[in-house]
Amino acid sequence: MKKFLVPAALAATLAALTGCTSYNVSQPTSPLNGKVRTDLKADVAVGESISGQSEVNILFGFLRFGGDSQFADGVAYGADSGGVLPFGPDPLAAVKSAAAYKAVKSSGADLIVAPRYELSVQDYFVFKKVTAKVTGNKGTIKSIR
Repeated sequence: MKKFLVPAALAATLAALTGCTSYNVSQPTSPLNGKVRTDLKADVAVGESISGQSEVNILFGFLRFGGDSQFADGVAYGADSGGVLPFGPDPLAAVKSAAAYKAVKSSGADLIVAPRYELSVQDYFVFKKVTAKVTGNKGTIKSIR
């Protein structure tokens, strides 16, 4: 028994005295300060009123299913998050984006001037049904100088 305990105690002592080592190599950096400026001006013709509507189902506050598969891109839809997680895609932004896409596509506009969103949320604790409607005016770009 002693022949087994002495080597086992020695191995346990060696394992306790040695440990993992991690290395961190730093590289000096300098901040990247960039400014984007443009002197472009767009001439936009404002037309009649346009609207679009989209609907989506949300499970557990972040799993989106059903709804549309085409979205308007490049527009921020506010800081209010519709999901329960502080990160990841915002399901309310997706339904707003789909409504904006439908409004622009159906009217032949280049953009929506002064968009206003109406959200209708039917909340069943685990499941939500969200409907977004956007209204605004048709904007057509005549020229960019």
